[in-house]
Parts: sequence; C-alpha cells; structure tokens
Amino acid sequence: MSTTESTPLLNYFSIDGIKCDGDDTRSISSSSSASGSGSKSITKVVVGKPGSAKGNDELAGVCDVLLQSVLADDDLTVAAIEIDPDLERSILWKLDMRLLPALSIMYLFNSLDKSNLGNAKTDGIDLDLGLTGNQYNLLLSIFYVPYVLFALPLTLVGKRYGVTRVLPVLMFGFGAMSLAAAVCQGFASMMTVRWFLGMFESAFFPLVIFYLTTFYRRGELARRLAIFYAASNIASAFSGLLAFAVFQVPNSTLAGWRWLFIIEGTCTVVAAMSAAAFLPRDVSHAKFLTHQERASAFLRVQGDSSSVVNEPLRLSEATCLGVPLQSVTLFLPQIVERLGYSTVKTNLYTVAPNVAGAVMLLLLAFASDQCKLRAPFIAIGFGLPAIGFLMNLAITDVAAHSLAAYASCFFMTAGTAAPSVLVSAWFSNNTPSESQRAMVTGVGVPVANLMGLVSSNIFRDRDRPQYRPALAATTGFGVVGVIISLGLSAWMKYDNQQRQKCQHAWVRGDVSTNDLADGPGHAGFRWFI
Repeated sequence: MSTTESTPLLNYFSIDGIKCDGDDTRSISSSSSASGSGSKSITKVVVGKPGSAKGNDELAGVCDVLLQSVLADDDLTVAAIEIDPDLERSILWKLDMRLLPALSIMYLFNSLDKSNLGNAKTDGIDLDLGLTGNQYNLLLSIFYVPYVLFALPLTLVGKRYGVTRVLPVLMFGFGAMSLAAAVCQGFASMMTVRWFLGMFESAFFPLVIFYLTTFYRRGELARRLAIFYAASNIASAFSGLLAFAVFQVPNSTLAGWRWLFIIEGTCTVVAAMSAAAFLPRDVSHAKFLTHQERASAFLRVQGDSSSVVNEPLRLSEATCLGVPLQSVTLFLPQIVERLGYSTVKTNLYTVAPNVAGAVMLLLLAFASDQCKLRAPFIAIGFGLPAIGFLMNLAITDVAAHSLAAYASCFFMTAGTAAPSVLVSAWFSNNTPSESQRAMVTGVGVPVANLMGLVSSNIFRDRDRPQYRPALAATTGFGVVGVIISLGLSAWMKYDNQQRQKCQHAWVRGDVSTNDLADGPGHAGFRWFI
C-alpha cells in the first residue's frame, strides 16, 4: 500500500500512537512490544470513523488483523480502546437487538415454569394431589436443593462447552418438566418433577449473567441485566393473566392448573429449539456485526470487562439477597389472597404489582449504570420491599384497609428484583477473570436462591391469613440487606482511598480491566463501588 493510499487510514486508526497499515501485521507486533521488556500489552487502540467506502475496507482489514492477533496470542492484551461514538452506538444497538429480546423471552419461560405452582395452588392443586400437612411447602422447598447443588457444575459446563449450547438444553429440560407436572397424580410424582425442574433451571440465570459480561463493558451491564431480568416480573404478571384466563374455561376435562402447566411447558420447549441457532457464541463470532464492529466490540470488552476475552476455563483459578425475592415470587398470590377475592380475581390482582416491579427495576438499573454506582441502588432495592412487608405486617384488619394492603404489594415488588440484578452486576464488575466470574456467578446466584428454602417454609398454612412470622422475617432480611450493602460499599471506598494514597495516584474514571486482572492483590486494583 502506498503512502498516498494509506493517508486516510492514518487519520482514524492507531495502536499506542503508531499508525497502522491494514495490509501488514508488523505494525501490531511493533506496537505490542513498544513498551520494551518483552511486554505484550497494547496500551491504547484508537478506532476512528472512516470517511469513504475505501476507508471502510481498509479499517475492516486492520481491525481484522488486530482481532486475529489478539485471539491467536493469549498473552497479547489491550488495555484501552477509543471508538468513534457512532461506531460504538451501532455496536451496542446491534448487540441489544440480538441478545436482549432472545434472552428475555427465554428467561420469561424460565420464570413461568419456576413460579407457576403458586398460581396452581389458587386453583386447588393441593386438593387434587391430596396434599396434607406441609407437603405443599416441601414441593416448594425441594426445588432449591438441586438448584444449589447443580448450579456451579452446570455453570462450569456452560463455560467449557459454550453458553449457547448449554442454555437451550437446560431450557428444553425445564420445559419438559413443566409438561410432566401436568400429568402428576400425587405428592411423590410432583416431588420428582420439582427436583428435576430445579436441576435444569439451576445454571440458567448464572450462565446468562456470565454470557452478557462477555459482550458489554462494566458500566453497561446493569441496565442490560435489568431488561433481561424484567422478564421475570413480566412473567409473574403474565402468569397471573394466563391463570386468570385458563381458570375460567368452563366444563374442561382437565383441571385448570393442568392446562396451565401444559401451555407454559409447550411454549418453553418450542422456544428452546430455536434458541441455539439465534444466539452468537461470543462477540468475536457475532456474524451480524461487520468485521470492523466485531473487532472493536472484542477489544472494548477486553479493555473494560474481561482481562482476557474467551479465556479457557481454569478450574484452579475459578476455584440476605434471596428471602424478599423468593417470598414475593412464591407467595404473592397468597399475600394478595388476604384481600378476600376469588381465585380468578386474586391471580388478576397480582399483575399490576409485578408490572410496577419491572418498571422500578429498570429505573434503578439505568440510574446505577448512569452514575456508575451499585451499592446505593442495591440498598434502595432492599429497602422498598422491607417497607412493603412492614406495611402488610402492620395491617391487622385487611378488609378495613384493603387499599393500604394492596399498596404494600407494590412496595414489595418494587425492589425485590433490583438487588438480584445489581448484586450480580456488582460482583461481575469486580471479577475481571472469566473463569473466576463463571465460578462466582455459579455460586452467588444459587446461594441467593437457596433462601427460597427459607421463604417456602416461613409462609405456613397455620399462619394464614396474616402470615405474621413470615412477614416479620422477610422485613428483617430486607433491613439487613440495606446495612450490608451500605457497609460493604463504605469499606470498598475506604480501601480504594488507601490504595490511591499508597500509589500516590488519584485515579479518576474507569480503571482498565487489564490492570485489574490480578485482583485485589495488585496495587493498581480499584473496587467498582
């Protein structure tokens, strides 16, 4: 390539200040060793906006060379990348339109299959199966045993063999279990179904969190997780609407709750079959992006999300939240039932609180990303449900204060999902290693869901209709969550200040994940608060 032909390219692509030639990899090699001492870290890549079609082709060529160089060399990393804002918006728009709708639909079915037992109880599933004593609570509890036991192993399997291969298999499995629940005739068969349902659902949420962290920067993650997680609230609302419709079908040969399981299970199985072909394996294989966008997307993630993108699984390196969330998810129909409405109306009245919860989740997550802070919004997420449960606990005569009792349900749902999303984003933001992130996600999410064992056993039939012990316990967990999140953030802020004093360097803005790769043991590490 002649100097004249290269001139346009020099204006918009450079590596560590060295202008790159799209026909030659030597510029990349020389840039990566420019710092001396055998260092293979590229300090800064600048990708500008080409001014012509020819420039587009040249830029695509040099981006492709850089991407292949980084992919081929595990030791070659990029600390920072500056991308033209229009190009970056294009990348994010395409990723959002491809990933978020598909994952949200998948999670909607996941949530439907997990929580539909609460709707089924309002239609008499306990009577049809001949449940006695605390057997209904045991059906809820048994789900969380395999959910915790299998979450980490299946998450690591997903990291090893690819999220887009494992997720559809898990989805097909829990859809099949929902169908199997429709033909259960007693306690034993339903217990078996609930066990396998918990196993198949165990790694779904951890794998989605991990998957999204390989596409987005740290400050972009919470709002995407919130959009995805809002599907859970929408699922609860939709489940109430679906139950409202199904339970009104007259003269059916099957009980309404059986039809509910059949409809939801069938939709899940059909969706699982198409998921594998639609989701890209990772950002470097996203065929819906151009060469230029694919390379830039890969490098921006390496600069501010993963210290090594597409890192192989390394087991040696990989080695309060759940109670309010699970209480609302599992028992909102029973809490609303205190208002004294019929089965049909009870399910219908769960819709509005769940929709309000989805809206508040999005507001908190977007605000968290905008401010690049997690802890204050996590504390708000814990505090709102605590207020709601406390309000409900204080109302002894629901009939006389039905409006206040129903308003408390909005407070309950307003914050229950936000801590789950923001805590997931928080520990992912502070874990640059992909292997460690897979491990932490595989442990953290099921531990939070393990609190479903608490929730499913504190809402006891003998405490109906007040459920005072359960409401008091859930309020307590919410208050403790506020204290822990604010206390932890205060410690992180203090530790960051101490690190900056020791280095005599006051860091403003984001720290590259290349500098965070060694974790808190490295002097350059800074906590994402």
